[in-house]
Amino acid sequence: MPENDRLGGCLDEIDLEFVEREATPQLLMKLSIQLHLAGLSLSNTVSVLEIFGVDRARSTVHNWIHKADLQPESGRSPDQIAVDETVIWIDGEKYWLYAAVDPDSNELLHTKLKPTRTNALAEIFFGELTQKHDVEDAVFLVDDATPLKEACRRHGLVFKYERHGDRNSVERVFREVKRRTDCFSNCFSHVDPATADDWLSAFAFAWNQLI
Repeated sequence: MPENDRLGGCLDEIDLEFVEREATPQLLMKLSIQLHLAGLSLSNTVSVLEIFGVDRARSTVHNWIHKADLQPESGRSPDQIAVDETVIWIDGEKYWLYAAVDPDSNELLHTKLKPTRTNALAEIFFGELTQKHDVEDAVFLVDDATPLKEACRRHGLVFKYERHGDRNSVERVFREVKRRTDCFSNCFSHVDPATADDWLSAFAFAWNQLI
């Protein structure tokens, strides 16, 4: 599929129902949201808007993304699901990013930011995943982390240990998330955890549109 077709399809999926009185044309709002989620910095995104004669602050574009409440599409039925967790820093505090990826399509199925790493929180993440997608017949690819294996057992899900192979799909996602956060490291600055979680969901939405 040509790149411009994929970009157009992604723009169509961005819902701007939150807009009440906004002087910026909605097409430019959608374009700026997509450009930032696709990898352009907020500074460069507002520079693109200036080309069209629209002067907006970086915080304005950030707020558009937050209010759009973008989420990965639900209702998938993958054969395999690679699940992993990684550390994300928010203003010096450690958080855990849980992510589930379909290794056949490389689509992000679900992400969630948690304040710590426990069996109970992993179980909640898997519960959210089972509500969003048809995963009863899927095989979950996990590493040797106890919380992930215990969560699979609690939900009656089939899993197998795999350190590399198809689990590399979720590692690729983590690398891109960390590349995109501030200073090209795994750190969010000057945001609260809820805002970071919203950004990660929006990132997952854009990732699925552009892969």
